Amino acid sequence: MATIESPSEGTIRKDSIHAQEGEAWKVEYANGSRRDNVLEAATCSNPGGMASTSRKNKRKDDSLMYTIRQHIVNHQLGLSINCLAFLTLTHLLFPSLRPMTTPFFTLSHLDVRTGMYHPGADDLKFVSLWIVIFTGLRAGTMDYVLTPWARSLGLHKKKTTVRFAEQAWMLVYYSVFWTLGMYLYMRSDYWADFPAMWNKTPTSAMTGLFKWYYLAQFAFWLQQIVVVNIEDRRKDHWQMFTHHIITSLLMLMSYGYYQTNVGNVVLCIMDVVDIILPAAKMMKYVGMQTACDVAFGIFIVTWFIARHVIYMAVVWSVHKDLPASMIYGCYDLNSNSRHSADGGHDVWINVLHAYRSGEHEVCFNNNIRLSFLGLLLALQGLTVAWFAMICRVAWGVLSGKPADDSRSEDEGEDEEEEEEVEEVPEVKIANKLPKAPKEEEVGVEELRFTRRSSPRTRKSKARASGISIPGHSDHKELLGRIGCDKPGS
Repeated sequence: MATIESPSEGTIRKDSIHAQEGEAWKVEYANGSRRDNVLEAATCSNPGGMASTSRKNKRKDDSLMYTIRQHIVNHQLGLSINCLAFLTLTHLLFPSLRPMTTPFFTLSHLDVRTGMYHPGADDLKFVSLWIVIFTGLRAGTMDYVLTPWARSLGLHKKKTTVRFAEQAWMLVYYSVFWTLGMYLYMRSDYWADFPAMWNKTPTSAMTGLFKWYYLAQFAFWLQQIVVVNIEDRRKDHWQMFTHHIITSLLMLMSYGYYQTNVGNVVLCIMDVVDIILPAAKMMKYVGMQTACDVAFGIFIVTWFIARHVIYMAVVWSVHKDLPASMIYGCYDLNSNSRHSADGGHDVWINVLHAYRSGEHEVCFNNNIRLSFLGLLLALQGLTVAWFAMICRVAWGVLSGKPADDSRSEDEGEDEEEEEEVEEVPEVKIANKLPKAPKEEEVGVEELRFTRRSSPRTRKSKARASGISIPGHSDHKELLGRIGCDKPGS
């Protein structure tokens, strides 16, 4: 075996002086470490001559729960289709099970005498199916419609196309359901009259379209809770998770307590803002700077009017008008008559009345009123904190601070993986490394080793998040959510 010494790097050994191409070379460094196939590694190195290997240190663990969560994220469409297929085949092939499976596919609790629907426990089956449907629709639309659309618009970075597809999906959803909600609201007897929301309270009758709208919205918000917990967490995870929990509780309680009128109004108030924000972000991604600036201004004005003026008018109506229209006591749903002046003190047994049976009396008391007010004000607290951050950033931009100086280059992902470059000494043979190893007699000419230090590189961390609560992070995060700076593509 022939060896060649290098004072700075170590010793390179070739097992045979006539070794064929592809045989192993070994380098033994001064510190005692070794590396095999050095010539192969050097041949595949970058044009600068530095042979390096990249190692990504994932910030996630390899636990079972993480593996399951990633599997669900990566196969949302397939899992949704399988669930729908299983339920459909069960319904078709097993007639004896149809009384149990029918509520998944059709609206339940129809009063054939009036043609109106009522809330009931079977509605939860309908909601669960629509959670699956929304999951599949979101994944399929993003993968096969919105992502190709983003690429056709010139967006090529994976992260940017994903962000564009996410915002486009939200724009589609809210455009459809806000329009439907406004249609139902404008045709109601409480249009632009908040005290009228409580007329004939409590009443459980509703049209089939209204019932589908309300249950589908309920399913969407429950599905959003699933999304924020299975996908990579972002900086505003807990704020958004709290928001989704409060919204879902309000829908659960309002539906079970026959207060869907006010639920319809609140949804219309909130959804209009969520149309403008995704539209502004999509304009930003495709480089429509002026349109994005205009949309951002409309977004701020709409947010304030809808979520802080009109919304608080609804809250005030809950505080003042509801007790006047529905006096404390217990009521019969069939006649809406008040049987007792004592509404008791129970909350959950009443607000979940429809899910139990809907046949007993439903009572109203001060604890129930305070429960609804507490949830509504908690939701307002979140929106106030977000709006304060919006105004602070908007003021900075109006003061001359460029938006693109206040945020990182990209919106980022939840936790950007760190990439480290492992140092490997560069091997030079006759000042230039050939593409294939060249056989030479050991000792004929001297092989010299040089070493070039390879600095460690670390990717900057960023997250794509919602509007952060003040004190949570700097303004970069918010501008990534609402700003109109030029994105990478």
